[in-house]
Amino acid sequence: FKMCPGRVLCKLPCSGEKEVDLAVQSAKAAFKIWSQMSGMERCRVMLEAARIIREQREEIATMETINNGKSIFEARVDIDVSWQCLEYYAGLAGSLAGEHIQLPGGCFGYTRREPLGVCVGIGAWNYPFQIACWKAGPALACGNAMVFKPSPFTPVSVVRLAEIFTEAGVPKGLFNVVQGGAATGQFLCHHPDVAKISFTGSVPTGMKIMEMAAKGIKPVTLELGGKSPLIIFSDCSLENAVNGALMANFLTQGEVCCNGTRVFVERKILDTFTKEVVKRTQKIKIGDPLLEDTRMGALINRPHLNRVQGFIKQAKEQGAEVLCGGDLYVPDDPKLKNGYYMRPCVLGNCKDDMTCVKEEIFGPVMSILPFDTEEEVLERANATKYGLAGGVFTRDIQKAHRVVAALKAGMCFINNYNASPVELPFGGYKSSGFGRENGRAAIEYYSQLKTVCVEMGDVESVF
Repeated sequence: FKMCPGRVLCKLPCSGEKEVDLAVQSAKAAFKIWSQMSGMERCRVMLEAARIIREQREEIATMETINNGKSIFEARVDIDVSWQCLEYYAGLAGSLAGEHIQLPGGCFGYTRREPLGVCVGIGAWNYPFQIACWKAGPALACGNAMVFKPSPFTPVSVVRLAEIFTEAGVPKGLFNVVQGGAATGQFLCHHPDVAKISFTGSVPTGMKIMEMAAKGIKPVTLELGGKSPLIIFSDCSLENAVNGALMANFLTQGEVCCNGTRVFVERKILDTFTKEVVKRTQKIKIGDPLLEDTRMGALINRPHLNRVQGFIKQAKEQGAEVLCGGDLYVPDDPKLKNGYYMRPCVLGNCKDDMTCVKEEIFGPVMSILPFDTEEEVLERANATKYGLAGGVFTRDIQKAHRVVAALKAGMCFINNYNASPVELPFGGYKSSGFGRENGRAAIEYYSQLKTVCVEMGDVESVF
């Protein structure tokens, strides 16, 4: 692999109905073997997969950088999160259990936690390898098989994950990869032998997947978009808050669903905060994502870059002020001249009814909005159809807990942002989806509970 800005990396054939059926049947056969293994046996295989990923961290991170365009610095973090995810669920695999319930007269009942079967994972292009691990980890720990479809914009690195699972010793076909766009996704969602669908992506696509799943009464997990609020109080540590705002807006070129893109700043520190954020944003090193000092790589493709630029143009037309960035960036290296680069943008003079404040941009664009009171900012922060994340920066710990309790969002941060340890559940409220990834909570969404009632005497009939 090598960097090819603006050029095709490789071509993969789309999986049609026949290929999807072959993948599902292969996974179904592997499921019969995997689901009968003990949790400890599954644990050992998953630990081996984690070990291989950890050992090949640099190679996989380089592949992911070329796959997505993010900096190698960030890609290494993604790969670390990925092997940690598999280690975490490997540790849980051996502990999955039901419970025993004593009933009157010496009778008893018990519950069994059983796998669902063949689960479908449909991933997004911003964290291709990591999302695949987030879905595969709990699915495989619970004894399921998985057919995974990556985004057609980032098809490469998930194939490596499938190879790693095979090398680690999973039954052949347990983690299958199919390639393609919407049509391939539809074949997966409609397939009668698919037991569950987990999707990460946009709200409109999530709605369509939910409709398709409903026809087969299949459970779904939806991790969709966001327009999350980041609330900066005047009693914060300013340097920490600025760092948090940068982390909340510019990771992976701003292409992060839970980014805190509506930055509410208490009016008395608005000017100081804004000046510092602009200064720091202008220093972000853009360019070749494979260079060690690069902190912002290229956006995913030309149409998306044009879309992000369109939001900035519209924001200016609606009265927002571009405080820095927003324009195309052309690196000095002539080999990178066709790359999809832009300077990270900070917008001032923003109002709640502006498109840039209401709609998910999914690019490196921060909107700053002043506020005066806690009550006011909470009402404005919650005035959105989304509810994925939210954050607060303050030294007042009581206020911090009070504010996050009032935020209508599934993932909240106090004095940090975009930290997503695998031990903690991740997911949203409202139009940002439902179900949870990561943490013990994900086990609930990749297993089903069977209740068994045991009678120790003769049945007393009422007939």
